Amino acid sequence: MSDYLLPSYKKDNEKEMGNRNMKICTVTQATIEEVAPLFNAYREFYGQLSDIQKAEQFIRERIERAESIIFLAYQEDEAVGFAQLFPLFSSVAMKKAFILNDLFVAKQARQQGVAQALMEQCYVYCKQENARYMMLETATDNINAQKLYEKMGMTIDNNVYYYSIYW
Repeated sequence: MSDYLLPSYKKDNEKEMGNRNMKICTVTQATIEEVAPLFNAYREFYGQLSDIQKAEQFIRERIERAESIIFLAYQEDEAVGFAQLFPLFSSVAMKKAFILNDLFVAKQARQQGVAQALMEQCYVYCKQENARYMMLETATDNINAQKLYEKMGMTIDNNVYYYSIYW
């Protein structure tokens, strides 16, 4: 298991979370069962039916196929949040890029710096991978998330339109 403790975050972490110990690890085959319940809760948050077996299978496939990188946040050895990055590419820049597709923190751990720490870890990872950018999307009514993203230096890109089609 790869452990990440962000040097700049550790000081802020102690301030925001008291003495609670937080660490962020990369999800591996060994920790899929720890992230699956959080992934299932994330899907339920967005109106999907609970299905822990399919949630675990989905995560397992992403890890086995190296199709995503998932960071898992722990407080006092309890998994409390995760972030999942999917790679994509910028043809113009000829560089890798990432979409932060999933970011979730369990209710009992919200407003304690967990989401910010997960985003900081995503930034560190993307920079280590020499990525051109990291992007995400959020609902227009998700004001709390928007405040965090703006606090973290992200901006709404008004220079492009994104088009979608859903099946």
